[in-house]
Amino acid sequence: MSKDRLVIFDTTLRDGEQSPGASMTKEEKLQVARTLEKLGVDVIEAGFAIASPGDFDAVRSIAELVKDSTVCSLSRAVRADIERAGEAVKVANSGRIHTFIATSPIHMKYKLQMEPDQVVEQAVNAVKMARNLIDDVEFSLEDASRSEFDFMCRITEAVIAAGARTINVPDTVGYGTPEEYGDVIGRMIANIPNSDQAIFSVHCHNDLGLAVANSLSAVHQGARQVECTINGLGERAGNASLEEIVMAIRTRQDLYPVQTGIRTENIVPASKLVSAITGFPVQPNKAIVGANAFSHESGIHQDGVLKHRETYEIMKAEDVGWNTNKLVLGKLSGRAAFSSRLDELGIGFDTKEELNDAFARFKLLADKKREIYDDDLRKLVSEMHNEHPPLDTEGHVFKLVTMDVDSRMGETPVAHMVIKEDGIEHDLKGEGNGPVDAVFKAIEGLANSGCELELYNVNAVTAGTESQAEVKVSLNKGDRKVNGSGADLDILVASAKAYINALNALGREERTNPHIGAV
Repeated sequence: MSKDRLVIFDTTLRDGEQSPGASMTKEEKLQVARTLEKLGVDVIEAGFAIASPGDFDAVRSIAELVKDSTVCSLSRAVRADIERAGEAVKVANSGRIHTFIATSPIHMKYKLQMEPDQVVEQAVNAVKMARNLIDDVEFSLEDASRSEFDFMCRITEAVIAAGARTINVPDTVGYGTPEEYGDVIGRMIANIPNSDQAIFSVHCHNDLGLAVANSLSAVHQGARQVECTINGLGERAGNASLEEIVMAIRTRQDLYPVQTGIRTENIVPASKLVSAITGFPVQPNKAIVGANAFSHESGIHQDGVLKHRETYEIMKAEDVGWNTNKLVLGKLSGRAAFSSRLDELGIGFDTKEELNDAFARFKLLADKKREIYDDDLRKLVSEMHNEHPPLDTEGHVFKLVTMDVDSRMGETPVAHMVIKEDGIEHDLKGEGNGPVDAVFKAIEGLANSGCELELYNVNAVTAGTESQAEVKVSLNKGDRKVNGSGADLDILVASAKAYINALNALGREERTNPHIGAV
């Protein structure tokens, strides 16, 4: 029996980037887009084109880059948004405009301050405007899980008649539960006269930890597109996790009459890349992509797996990409082998100079670290992008030159540093309650940024005592929040890099983190 195709709509680059602290540069977005295309994602929501010139540029660049996936831009149901989205994706092989308006009584009354008839009229006009620009239009009923059923049916019938070919019914605030949410999807499909002219989609948030369960319930009731993110990134508690949706459907084919086009062996590499770029570590017990997902501590479990794997494993680790972590390259490896491995990881460069820079950094790391892993490469490339942010006319470029930290038990730590500001070297000294505090105070002695440190987080890039340390910092200045990450075998050097990269982010001309709206 043939199975329906389930469209996988990935919104890591839009909703995922709205996770506090997860903003990405244009170059990082392009890396993720390449990886999503390689993964086999059907639709890549590349961003919110109207949010800023930087976000528009990122969406347009992804639309030019990606050939095998549909590239989508989100827009509110207003002319300026729709025209901007259309301009951004018109260069794509396959483009989509995704427009939305709130449909719940609470949103219509307090946020939109509109009557239901006005909301329907604006939704229909938005879809018609979008269809004049592009054939593929998706419409979302924001806060659908708190909307009235009859009104959802009314507005959905109207926008399908206006030309929408995908109808998204998002659980915007994570309020739904599997039985009721799936039931709503099934009843909408059954009761809307022209429902057969559109694909019904779901976009579930994880506020109650039910995003994946709600999505799967909707698939069971007829939804044929799921909107999700790598590692479950997203606003607040995040979105439905792509890897969990895909592997649940693949593993339980007896329950779900659908198939996806996801190349599952690329799931773990995609997870690791997104984690490295955003600085959001994956919890060890995370399903599918967590470090412990296929580990067995119990002697009973170990004995069972040794005798027959399926006694305690319902999936093969190799099927999701766990067999390709170690990179057997060293300081004697050549540029060709290095470049080939980057290609396998979905990491590309726009110029030969960038590749040469990455190779030189690889050689320096290989001199210090005996074993190089894929995660080391991902972090190396991410570091390159962090060091070269675009700046506005008031911005400054800070760069670490040298650092020496004296920290002894019972004595006040002292950091001596040389930092370049716009090419000019400055000798700095800072004292603190600990060595990291001393480093940051030395940097602030030059920058005088007035920022408040909101987050300082350290993780190991790979396993073992030779692992690079990855440091992530978040700085807050007034209504601006910036993030920086750094990696090095020395935690203090990584910390200095992260802080400096965050300061450099203050000078960026455009930010690509969209916060205008969400579905």
